[in-house]
Order: sequence, then C-alpha cells, then structure tokens
Amino acid sequence: MTIIAGKFSTAASRWVGVGPYYAMFPSRFADHVIATHSKIGDTIIDPFAGRGTSIFSAATSGRHALGVEINPVGWVFAVTKLKPAFHKKALVRAEEINELSGRFRRAAQRMPEFYLRCFSPKVLAYLLAARQHLEWRTSSIDRTLMAILLIDLHGKRENALSNQLRQTKCMAPEYAVRWWNKRKMKPPNLDPVEYLTKKLKWRYAHGLPEISESRVFLGDSTKRIRGLSIATARLAPRGAKLLFTSPPYLGITNYHYDQWLRLWLLGGTELPHSSGEPHRSRFTNPTQYHDLLVSSFTKSRDLLASDATIYVRTDRRRETSSITRDVLKRIFPKHVICRRIRPLIGLTQTRLFGNGAPDYGEVDLVLTPN
Repeated sequence: MTIIAGKFSTAASRWVGVGPYYAMFPSRFADHVIATHSKIGDTIIDPFAGRGTSIFSAATSGRHALGVEINPVGWVFAVTKLKPAFHKKALVRAEEINELSGRFRRAAQRMPEFYLRCFSPKVLAYLLAARQHLEWRTSSIDRTLMAILLIDLHGKRENALSNQLRQTKCMAPEYAVRWWNKRKMKPPNLDPVEYLTKKLKWRYAHGLPEISESRVFLGDSTKRIRGLSIATARLAPRGAKLLFTSPPYLGITNYHYDQWLRLWLLGGTELPHSSGEPHRSRFTNPTQYHDLLVSSFTKSRDLLASDATIYVRTDRRRETSSITRDVLKRIFPKHVICRRIRPLIGLTQTRLFGNGAPDYGEVDLVLTPN
C-alpha cells in the first residue's frame, strides 16, 4: 500500500488516514514492516490495533489482518477503513439524519455550556440526532457516516464542526470555555449536510480500497481473544506469520479521557471522566502494565506460527521499554530479540505527554525464530 508520489492519488491513500489518533503508526512505517516480515497471503495480528493502521496496511497489500481495539473511537475508524459503505448510501444516510435533527433542537438548547459554545445550534442538533440514530456497531453505512463525523468533530475552527480545539484530543470543558471566552470565539455556522457532502466527496474521490479479508474486534485484548482465535484458525490454520503492534505506553496519557467528546457522540457521558477500569487508564502502575502485556502477548502467542516474527514498537523510556522487553523474552524464549532505537521525529506521544526524560523517542523490539 506504499504511498509516496501523488500522496492522495489512490483509494487507499484517501482512506488510510481516517481518524486522528495519538500513538498511531506512520503508514509508511507499517508498510515497510509488513513488506519485510510477511508475504502475500500471510495473516498478521495486532492486539492493540488503535485506528487500524497496521491492519489496513496489511489488508491492502494482499495479507489478511486481524486485530483487537478497546477504544470504540479507534475501532470505528479501523473497521470503517476495512469496510466503508458505498458513497451514495452514506450521502443518503447523512440526509436522513438531517431530517431527524429538527426533533433535537430543544434538546440542543438544554446541553451543558461547553456544547453550546463548541457547536452551532444546527450542528449540535445534527450531532444529537446522529448520536441517537446511527447504529455504528452493526451497520456499515451508519458506521461510515459516524467515522466521518468523528474525524472533524473537533479541530481547527476553519476545518472542523467545532469551535477552535485540538483535533487529536479534546480539552477539558472548563478550560475550553475559558479559552473561547477570552478570545471571543464562536463556533462556525455550518450546514452539516453540505459539510459532510464535501468531506465524503473527497474521501471517495478514487473509490473504495481493495481489501483482503480482515477484521478488527471491539474489546479488551486480554478478553476478546476468542473471536480473534476463531478468525485466525480459519484464515491461517498453521498460525499467523507476524504479530505487529504497539501497546499503550506506561504513564503517558489516557486515550479514553483524551477522546471523551468523540466517545460522547458514540453514546458516552456528556462530560469527561476516568472510567476506573484497569485497561482504560493512563497505566501509571507498573505492575498492572506488566500484567496487561503478559496477558495480551501470551494469548496472542497461541495464534502464531512457530516461525512467526514479533514486531513491537514501544516507548524508549527505560521503565516502559525494559518491562516490554522482559515480557517478550519470557513469552517468546525461543526467539532472538533485536532492539532498534528510533530517535524522536515530530511530536510523538512521549514528547507531548512525557515527564521530560532525555530518552525521548521510541524503540522497536523485533523477535525472530532462533
């Protein structure tokens, strides 16, 4: 799926970037790893799939790809890329939601101050209708429209549905309201259908990507392994040839809290909060982090061929990298491990949210059969 010249000249290049998300693989990096460590027809697995960059890269290069993602936002992005609805059907659904939005005008007026300052009345009513009526878990049409809404739900005011915000994460409501008040900023006055029509036209400009049979399951990788196991056994009876993933980093950020506004649109709470669940947190406890990796990689090991390669990108900071390395050595004792330092390039999650440690950047742990 390598995309170099003519950056957006193919269907795959238009769909690979669906979903702003911290900690996502650069697509060219994913392409390189998959091309180097697997062959056409092989199956790859990713127990921490995120927005599905590794899955999409494999699926558009003749491989089968299977993954698990715990965050519904990442899951919607990943599955939509693998199976987007037809363009016309997404447009029709956008119009249907618009017709329903009139029923939500009064509800929009009663929303907390953040929403009234973040979105225009028409946009907010549309979002409430979408939140109520889009069956994103079961319908590829509804999921596709939801993914397009989620991409620009918040971001730069001139290119988003919202008042000025970051695109990759949503700030706390009180902070955002103070920031807007100080600068006297108002939400953009948009027609939701016109906006979505424009976005869908760009996304579908080269049609739909060619995808080999692939799937991403929604759930905790320590528990959702059954579905992954059944799919792997069917597509790769002798086991997957590549495990390619990047687990969350220890003590960096809470992806569920960062995505609180997108999670609201998917049916979550109106205001951000920490769930308290052990695998939906910032991972500040080294023991819990260790146990997560042990459980996920142990269960993934049972799905791999004996000669499979394990490729894990992780944080370069000493505690995260040492825990990850020790876990991989323990679970794959017959593999040889190679550690490749990746210097800081751009604003990685460690640079944005880390503790100021000098060992910024990432490290790739590559395990090959002995």
